[in-house]
Amino acid sequence: MIPWLKPAPEDDWFPDTARAMTVPNGLLAAGGDLSPGRLLAAYHRGIFPWYEAGQPVLWWSPDPRTILWPGTMYLSRRMRRRLRSPAFEVSVDQGFAAVVDACAKRGTGSGAGTGTWITPEMATAYGRLHDLGHAHSIEVWQGDMLAGGVYGVALGQVFFAESMFSAVTDASKIALACLSGLLHRHGFGMIDCQLPSAHLSSLGCQEIPRADFLERIATLCPASPTPMQWQRAAAPVSSLCQGSNGA
Repeated sequence: MIPWLKPAPEDDWFPDTARAMTVPNGLLAAGGDLSPGRLLAAYHRGIFPWYEAGQPVLWWSPDPRTILWPGTMYLSRRMRRRLRSPAFEVSVDQGFAAVVDACAKRGTGSGAGTGTWITPEMATAYGRLHDLGHAHSIEVWQGDMLAGGVYGVALGQVFFAESMFSAVTDASKIALACLSGLLHRHGFGMIDCQLPSAHLSSLGCQEIPRADFLERIATLCPASPTPMQWQRAAAPVSSLCQGSNGA
């Protein structure tokens, strides 16, 4: 039986992650709320929410954890040519709500096949984190059309990726490559991708034990996270996509 969370003091937001279930992998608790304070406390403890409409809020901390080291995303020769194409531009924090909405309709994240887990309540909660300077998005544009994107939460030197989407072939890969390059240049130590998938593995993501993941969070994430301003107008994709590996 997993714990049921209620409004609580900050030092008692969540049970210890060691209590997370093995099957399903990482299920830790249910209930609580999606307030900014609770969400930031969750990420600082290696926990994230993932549930669908009609369910209570479910909190997860899987073992192992899927991560990507900034600047190490695998890019094939074909993909590198795609990144040099003048057909696309990339921006930062210019369309956060639009990226979240698109992810809810067609995105992938938290190991899910679709973005249906992004309920209106979730979208509102991450919108609040964005307004506070903790949640950010990368947008890929093809002309005036939002072609792809990725969003997540930044704490210290860790980016906790939540979901990404493509309306055009490869646009989500372009978004992730730009995120990887941006974080690499700004000294981030890790991108959390939550749960494994064949797609993420093909891009260079790795699995590490939860204990190692939590140790890295303790080192890279300050106890009191500082909001970050990331706004960047649309520019050529190559301006952000440096520092990724490929054949």
